[in-house]
Amino acid sequence: EPPEPSCLSMKSDWSMRKPPEFSESGPSDTKGRKRSAVGEEDQLSCCSLCQDVLKDPVSTSCGHWFCRQCITSYWDQSAPSGLSSCPQCGNRSRTRSGLQTANQSSSGPADVGLQKVLEEHRLSLRSRCERVTEGSDEPGSRTLLNRIYTELYITEGQSEEVNTQHEVEWLETASKTKRLHGAPIRCQDIFKALPEQHGAIRVVLTNGVAGAGKTFSVLKFTLDWAEGLENQDVHVVLLLSFRELNLIRDEQHSLLTLLRVFYPTFQKIPAEKLAVWKLLFIFDGLDESRLSLDFSSSQLLSEVTQRSSVQVLLTSLIKGNLLPSALVWITSRPAAANQIPPECVGMVTEVRGFTDPQKEEYFRKRFSDEEQASKITSHIKGAQSLHVMCRIPVFCWIAATVLEDILKTREGEELPKTLTEMYIHYLVVQTKVKKIKYDGGAEADPHWSPESRKMIESLGKLAFDQLEKGNLIFYESDLTECGIDVRAASVHSGVFTQIFKEERGLYQDKVFFFVHLSVQEFLAALHVHLTFSKSGVNLLEEQQTTSQESKTRKSESAEILFYQSAVDKALQSPNGHRDLFLRFLLGLSLQTNQTLLRGLLTQTGSSSQTNQKTIQYIKEKISENQSTEKSINLFHCLNELNDVSLVEEIKQSLSSGSLSAESLSPAQWSALVFILLSSDQDLDVFDLKKYSNSEEAFLKLLPVVKASNKAILSGCNLAEKSCEALSLVLGSHFCNLTELDLSNNDVEDSGVKQLCLGLNDGLKNAHCELETLRLSGCQITDEGCGSLVLALDENLTRLKKLDLSYNHLGEGRRASLTSRRDDPNWSLEILEVEPAGQRWLTPGLRKYSHQLTIDADTVSRKLKLSHNNQMVAHGEELQTYTDHPDRFDVKPQLLCKTGLTGRCYWEVEWKGRVDVSVSYGGVNRKRESLGCMFGQNDHSWSLRCSDSSFSVWHNNKKEPIISSVSHRVAVYVDCPAGILSFYKVSSDSLIHLHTFNTTFTETLYPGFMLKPASSVCLH
Repeated sequence: EPPEPSCLSMKSDWSMRKPPEFSESGPSDTKGRKRSAVGEEDQLSCCSLCQDVLKDPVSTSCGHWFCRQCITSYWDQSAPSGLSSCPQCGNRSRTRSGLQTANQSSSGPADVGLQKVLEEHRLSLRSRCERVTEGSDEPGSRTLLNRIYTELYITEGQSEEVNTQHEVEWLETASKTKRLHGAPIRCQDIFKALPEQHGAIRVVLTNGVAGAGKTFSVLKFTLDWAEGLENQDVHVVLLLSFRELNLIRDEQHSLLTLLRVFYPTFQKIPAEKLAVWKLLFIFDGLDESRLSLDFSSSQLLSEVTQRSSVQVLLTSLIKGNLLPSALVWITSRPAAANQIPPECVGMVTEVRGFTDPQKEEYFRKRFSDEEQASKITSHIKGAQSLHVMCRIPVFCWIAATVLEDILKTREGEELPKTLTEMYIHYLVVQTKVKKIKYDGGAEADPHWSPESRKMIESLGKLAFDQLEKGNLIFYESDLTECGIDVRAASVHSGVFTQIFKEERGLYQDKVFFFVHLSVQEFLAALHVHLTFSKSGVNLLEEQQTTSQESKTRKSESAEILFYQSAVDKALQSPNGHRDLFLRFLLGLSLQTNQTLLRGLLTQTGSSSQTNQKTIQYIKEKISENQSTEKSINLFHCLNELNDVSLVEEIKQSLSSGSLSAESLSPAQWSALVFILLSSDQDLDVFDLKKYSNSEEAFLKLLPVVKASNKAILSGCNLAEKSCEALSLVLGSHFCNLTELDLSNNDVEDSGVKQLCLGLNDGLKNAHCELETLRLSGCQITDEGCGSLVLALDENLTRLKKLDLSYNHLGEGRRASLTSRRDDPNWSLEILEVEPAGQRWLTPGLRKYSHQLTIDADTVSRKLKLSHNNQMVAHGEELQTYTDHPDRFDVKPQLLCKTGLTGRCYWEVEWKGRVDVSVSYGGVNRKRESLGCMFGQNDHSWSLRCSDSSFSVWHNNKKEPIISSVSHRVAVYVDCPAGILSFYKVSSDSLIHLHTFNTTFTETLYPGFMLKPASSVCLH
């Protein structure tokens, strides 16, 4: 059996390839989100057998209604002989084929001639959709759609971010979104309403990045309808691609004549039937449209026989002026989706591409050799940029094509790790196929013939020129403008079938396109590189030099400026649409990559000094506080240049525990964000205090907060500015947060109001899945609490736990919250509002100040008390304390008298070498063993202070702290929450040193251990 390399084109064509079918659930009823059919008559609402909502309703000759599966199962069990009677009235039907759908019995085509026309239409659509192209367009290469179709993850709603990002940046973001929002929707259920939706859905807009599977979803929907399997309440499905509509954009049509152009069988259908039947128009590939859709125009049509431009026909249909009962389904890449006004769309959905398990399943099915599949999967996972791109099915196919070729023909060769390497190998593989298949060459012959070079150079020029214009599909006029012969382009498409394609559209007009946007961007970068290498001309400059001037400019300094200008151009692009192009261009500058293209590139490329200058320039740009997306792409650019020094430096600091946020440069902060977001480990819990407890650090690490499931931001000196930033996170489509802890920050009422703006946006769009919100000790009063209650009242929320303790809410507001906890419309299960009062409106942790009293009965004889027992020092002589069972006889330690409860805070000044500790009261006091010292056992936790450094200890494990030393330190304990934090006090501000997150099982007591010549003073 042939392999199944399914390549999803970004284009909305009928010849896209698709990965093998995966064994996963198809129904959309997962997670309890049941769907109900739309538009059924009242009398068709209930099955006479199962008494449930009718599914695929059919009626017997006597007029009673059943689910098709129910009546079929009933007859199979009760009438095996084939004599079928109605379960409700007993009337017999001569044959089971007499079942009628809702449409056939009511508004459906009763005329036998019309019925025949519609059957012809179904057969035509079935023939059009049932087979798709794999590999090339040669005879015998088409595969059954149902054999390779994968139930893609389609969700309700759309990411706002993707409209302002390059699609590869969207993939980066989506790859960190471990929890997919909402239940998946089968493509067949795209017009079926969710329980919370009121009324029928008339217009659906489905978004998805290039190659994600939009067209395959359309084909599957249409095929299932044509085969009578799904959506039989629809009389006619009309599948129209914008690619084909472009061909008649200058013509005048009525809707009826337009349909007859694309569907000749409609010549026999009278105009009045279009208004009676239930029609579904599918417009595929809005991003490929060259029509000017003007939804503000007053020129609208209401009759199917009125003639106008194609643009007016479409806007009238979408707005509902023309055939208001017709269903409309539009697919688009996200960047073009805003052409349709939101008020015209009933539901927005998004095709999300492959999840991580689907990527692995693809390669397992693609390669029958399990060891080979495992090796390839492991390699893809280890190369982060490749793993991210594999979210797109077409890239999985490209990667599989390349890796299979290398493993088969060049065993032992290093596998490509960067995108540039992958696409160079892909180009080489296709050139090799051409050489053997079309030129009659042998495997060992040189890949690049003069003809092949000319073809690739022509395709590169086309790719670049059209990319600059924003065109992803090209017509004959586009090729002519680029100086490319149409006949030559047809030859190219016939030879390089897996790079460049040609389709015959309406009237056999030719349409050309690259198999994926990334292939076009790679060839565009190759063209720019080749042009500069040969002539010194920089195509990225607005005013290009003449050939005579460029001969003198092609020097090392010109090379450096060439790559620097490319970096600048990419950074200036507001939506990142040059980012992937830049990666390819920089990758092509490496000597190792140019070696792979020996024969195509006649001159060797950039010097190592040029590459180093480019690397340094990129690092300088990273230091300029770029946006997160720009910064991440610059790190990917460094990766394409094989420079990972900045990232490795931070990784080493993280692993050794020597990372100091106080000394990080802007570039190092960006590297830290890149590392955390690129990690293959899930960002389940992000604790800001591990890096810094400052608002500046929070704002730098905000993308990491957004990607985390649980964000611990307590005690990090955050205020209104931070809440404003968090508000945007909570309202974001890609927000992963289910738990947010803002306790002990100066949030105040103004900050709560900012948070509520984000909660409102997120909850309205069902993006926000926050279940736990902690605002304890945030100086919130009745006013701030009112804002929070209003936001949650307006949007029924899944919030289960709300902590507003240690604030001053007022009796009325606390009672109001309590009533909502008991309200069944709220999901709230745990509400904490005590303790409360005016005293908790004090800023900072000092509001939890706890007066320490040394327990004299525990003080070691090596320690001397003074200043009314508020100071202790390690004495030169043993003290004459009385014997006591609680006294530390061996170690120079002591405990305080009162056990800790709730939240407590204290400060101490120290000299010498001191352990500032908390311990369970049962710690051993009499033995000599090391385990009796604070921090050396599992009953105590210590901050070890010396003139040279700090470190923390627990259970005999040491963790060094990279920080300058202060001789005043503070301790904060939240006993119920299991939080123990150590701070140094500098100029009256608290600088976080370390936090233990644990569960305290016994009462805690403050304690100290002092070495000789050391002292502690309590405050």
